[in-house]
Amino acid sequence: MFAKCKVGNICYYVKDIVKTEKFYRDTLGLPVDNMGDDGQGNDFLIAHTAGSIDLLFFQMEGTAGSSPIIVFEMADGGIDSAVDGLAKAGATIVTPVSHAPGGWSAEFADPDGHVLSMYQDESVPR
Repeated sequence: MFAKCKVGNICYYVKDIVKTEKFYRDTLGLPVDNMGDDGQGNDFLIAHTAGSIDLLFFQMEGTAGSSPIIVFEMADGGIDSAVDGLAKAGATIVTPVSHAPGGWSAEFADPDGHVLSMYQDESVPR
């Protein structure tokens, strides 16, 4: 199911988006886009890497071990059927398909409880 999906993003939950932006932009020298509010009251930013895997930072409370989260891009769509297939296979669905900036996402856990995510752009049919 995920063999054709590439890792598109790695998401982190951070306490201070301003300090995070300064560190990744000024200290590490990465191009950073501050995206403002994600529509759910959380500020977020994107740090771009040369390898085409963006680092996403959401200012929100998180517990130890809740981030980073690896995000698989569902370029061909099918996020709903992918989540259904995972559930039928016994995977723990942490967050069902829900709105995310510019599309939809869902989170699930591996057998050790590590959270993984999938994201589908809103331009691709669900």
